[in-house]
Amino acid sequence: MRNFRHLVFLFAFFTLSLLQAQQDSIAPIVRPASIAESDFEAIKTIEDTLGVLGFLVVNDSMPDYRFAACQKLIPKLVEALKYPNSFDYKFDRLNSISIQYPPDSTFRIFTWQLYVDVDEYHYYGAIQMNSPDLKLFPLIDRSEKVEFVETDILSPQKWYGAVYYNLMPFKTPSGTKYLLFGYDGFQFFNKRKVIDVLHFVDNKPVFGAPVFVRSEESKNHPPTKNRVVKEYYAGTVFSMNYDEVHEVILFDHLEAQVTKDGIRSYPDGTYEAYELKKGQWVHVEKMFHEILEEAPREEPVFDATIQRKERKNIFGQE
Repeated sequence: MRNFRHLVFLFAFFTLSLLQAQQDSIAPIVRPASIAESDFEAIKTIEDTLGVLGFLVVNDSMPDYRFAACQKLIPKLVEALKYPNSFDYKFDRLNSISIQYPPDSTFRIFTWQLYVDVDEYHYYGAIQMNSPDLKLFPLIDRSEKVEFVETDILSPQKWYGAVYYNLMPFKTPSGTKYLLFGYDGFQFFNKRKVIDVLHFVDNKPVFGAPVFVRSEESKNHPPTKNRVVKEYYAGTVFSMNYDEVHEVILFDHLEAQVTKDGIRSYPDGTYEAYELKKGQWVHVEKMFHEILEEAPREEPVFDATIQRKERKNIFGQE
């Protein structure tokens, strides 16, 4: 069995290496001027190994092997980051790890997910500061020990774990803070999305700040929150992100329903928001008041009534 697993690992390694070589031949990685050529080649080689380990963390069917790959991935990533000016290496081929930057690139944050069991996920991450020598803050997932998820102030050693899919700075009277939009697998039936707030105190990261406040229309909400956590039924699609058109944090309104499996929360087709006012995100109870005949869609629905001559793909073919 062990030999079989070893063969699977080698197959994955060579398959990914072949795919990577094909990608390199199409879009070769440009070496940043700040990184020495020998260091660049070393980091590039490590990135290939990280790609294999990340693939196994996500796709291996055995929990022990997923965990083992994750444990090997951590020191390997640190090894790559120890090279001088490693911050300038973008790791664009590392698809299993989310890497988010603020617009000024003063730091970047790595996050990834380990699926343990149907109701258990672990999260891993690190914040790398933009400096020639490595300045790294490991993030230790202690989500299960966070008693008040929306009001606790947390540290890198007690982090509410998530995979971040967006990072956005905003100004406050006390300085710049950063919104972190993340996904938490949480449980089999219930998932979570979180908006955390990152800021730096004495050059050290702190998670959470009392910047989410209720409006006069939102009397059933807490007066302030340090982060926003929304739990929803896994079988639905729940969106929560910054909307550049309306310049608000836009998210689905959830309605709780009692089912045979317990209480589940579903989007009801309406939207809430947070609007930035004087450094605070003020809750908007209902964002839109128009009544649509059908739910908005990201893609148009195919209309079977259109003429055949109009049904062509982008290449002009029917």
